[in-house]
Amino acid sequence: MSDFEVYEIVNILGFLLGLAFGAVAQKNQFCFSGSIKDYILTKSTMRGSSVVVAMLIGIISTFFVSSIYELDLTETVYYKDNINYFAIIIGGLLFGVGMMLSDGCSNRHLIKFAQGDINSLIVLVFIAIFGYSTAKGFMGEILNPLIINNETLINLSSYIGNASMNIYVVSILLLILLYILVKKIKRLPSLWDGVVLGLFVGASWYITGVIGEESMERVIELTGITFVYPAAKTMEFFTYYQISELTFAISLVFGVLAGAFLMAKVNRRYSFGCTAAKGQHKVKYNIIGGSLMGTGGIMAIGCTVGQGLTGMSTLAFSSLVAIVSIFISATITALIMNKKNKLPMCFIFEWKDNTPDYQI
Repeated sequence: MSDFEVYEIVNILGFLLGLAFGAVAQKNQFCFSGSIKDYILTKSTMRGSSVVVAMLIGIISTFFVSSIYELDLTETVYYKDNINYFAIIIGGLLFGVGMMLSDGCSNRHLIKFAQGDINSLIVLVFIAIFGYSTAKGFMGEILNPLIINNETLINLSSYIGNASMNIYVVSILLLILLYILVKKIKRLPSLWDGVVLGLFVGASWYITGVIGEESMERVIELTGITFVYPAAKTMEFFTYYQISELTFAISLVFGVLAGAFLMAKVNRRYSFGCTAAKGQHKVKYNIIGGSLMGTGGIMAIGCTVGQGLTGMSTLAFSSLVAIVSIFISATITALIMNKKNKLPMCFIFEWKDNTPDYQI
C-alpha cells in the first residue's frame, strides 16, 4: 500500500473492518435490541451473552492497544469537555424507544437492509436525517440551547465528572453477568461472534489512532466503531460530495453493508426479513423509530455499538450512563409492546443444548 496516502489506507482498512463486521453480525444476527426481545419472548440469553462478551473483549483489546501504542483515549468524544449527563440520559432514552419501535438499532438496520429488509432502509434514512439535523441542522438549533449545550445542565453534570472506570471492576462485573446468562461453560464457544466483534473494536482504535496518526495530508480523528453520526455523514457524502470527504466512519458503513450483503448470499436463512413481510411494523414505526434514534444517538454521543461497545471500551463513565439509559428505555418499551402483542419474533435464537418449551 506504499502508493496510497495514509488517510486512504485508513479508509481502505475501515471498509475492510466494516466488511468483516457486517459478515459476522449477519451470520449470528448479533443485536442489542434482539437480545432484549429474545429474553422477553423466549427467556433466551444467547444473543445477550454475545453482547456481554463483545463488551468484555472490546474493553480488553482496547486496553492492550492503548497501552502498547500509548493512545490517549481521553482525547476521544467520550471524554469531551463540558459533559452533559442530562443530554446523554435523554438521548439514551430516546434511542432505546426508537430501536424497539423500529425493531433494531442503527447497526442492526444496516444488516437487515443488506440482507433484504426494505423497511430498514426507511429507518436508516430517518436516522441519517434526524442525526444530521440534531448535529448540524434545525433540531440542533432547538436542542442545543434547551438541553445539549445548556449551561445549567452542564454545570450540574460537572459535579459528577467523567472519570475512567476501573478496568478490573468493570471486567469482573461483566464476567459475573456473563456467568448468570450463560449458565453452562460448554456454551461459550457459540459466543464466538462476540469475541470477534470485540476484537474489531480494538482494531478500530489501532487503525485510527496508530496508523492514522502518521497522516500528513489530513487529520484523522481518533475514533472507533459507531453508526448514528456516520450514517448522517454518509448521507452528506452522497448529497454534498464536493464539500464532504470519505472518512474511516463512512468507509465503515459501506463495509458493513457490503459484508452483510455478501454473507446473506450464503446465510440465506435471515434474508428478506420476515418482520417486513408479515407487516408487523408499519412505516410509521420505522419513521418514528429512526427519527428517535437519529436524535437520541447524537444526544447520547453514540448508539448501542458506539456507546455500548466502543464507548465502554474507553471505560468512560458517560458511556456506562448512555448504554444503561438505552437498555432501560428499550426494555420498558419492549414490555409495553409485548403486552399489546406488537413485539415481533421471526426467528428463535436459542442455545443448541436447550429445547424450547414455547412456540413463536
